[in-house]
Amino acid sequence: MSTLFLAHTEADGSLAKAALEALAASVQLAASLGTPLSVGLIGENPGPAADAIAGCGAGRFLSVSGGEFSQARYATDAAAAEALCRAAGATLITVPATSRWNRVLPGVAHRLGGRADTHVTGIDASSGQAHISRWFYRQRMEAVFTRSTRPWLLALEGGIAPAWQGAAGSAHLEAVALTQPECRTRVVGFEAPAADQQTIRPDAELLFVTGAGWTKKQADGQIKLGEAETLILDFLRGARASLGSTKSLVDLGGEGQAILPFLSHLNQVGQTGSTPRHAKGLATCCHGEEPHTVGWRFIGERRAISLDANCGWARGKADVLYVADAFAVMAKVNERLR
Repeated sequence: MSTLFLAHTEADGSLAKAALEALAASVQLAASLGTPLSVGLIGENPGPAADAIAGCGAGRFLSVSGGEFSQARYATDAAAAEALCRAAGATLITVPATSRWNRVLPGVAHRLGGRADTHVTGIDASSGQAHISRWFYRQRMEAVFTRSTRPWLLALEGGIAPAWQGAAGSAHLEAVALTQPECRTRVVGFEAPAADQQTIRPDAELLFVTGAGWTKKQADGQIKLGEAETLILDFLRGARASLGSTKSLVDLGGEGQAILPFLSHLNQVGQTGSTPRHAKGLATCCHGEEPHTVGWRFIGERRAISLDANCGWARGKADVLYVADAFAVMAKVNERLR
């Protein structure tokens, strides 16, 4: 029985925070089970990344390298992961739950004759056996379970453990050869929004959530989409916060109602959206319904602004509720930020 940690390098050759968190959890898991730990890296030149984590206690450092492995692509990622798993002969395989790994992990498990579980939010070892935690039924039920099938591939969610910190060194990197997979996808470049237009910031200290109230008629009977957009975007720029939204606000466009143009389903927080992990959260113009607040379970400090003193946020779902007009409050906050 052995454990293998898999990761892909970033554009600059380093390992992302999510990878270092998954590495820390993998180190702890291997130590609890008393099994050897191996590390497998995929990238154009994974040598510097291996040296950066040389002190993690892994007995072997394996790699698949080359220019074709620098980009996210199913054919190359799946082939590289399969080759690394077979070379390591591991029974437990852990990866960070990035979009790149979530896309290929089930296919790799099928090739290996194993099983894969994604969105793992907790991992533990007792009685010499690994147990994982995972949410089901739209994140309303948490299950703790294990599997007997091996190899068992696990995609570990961000925040499962503090990012690994240790001494760098000189890792002996074993190159794993594989037959060049057939590729029908060619990466020609990247298109990304300007930094000040990016609204989803997983590492931000604060999550700012907008509700459908921003698009409704205000006290004077008018809809103020322009003012709402200015207030929200000014706050995001000033506070460097991440932007979330409720399902009702995201879906208003499909109902023919006024919408905030910078919001999409990617911003959606809740049982049908994301479950972010920020130190603080501020909800505005929403009522704290269960489908929305279920996505807030990992937020450290929760506050809300609402004109309704009896809304869901006031019923134990927020640490602090401000009964006030969000337009007026955010205007004052933006003044202080400036």
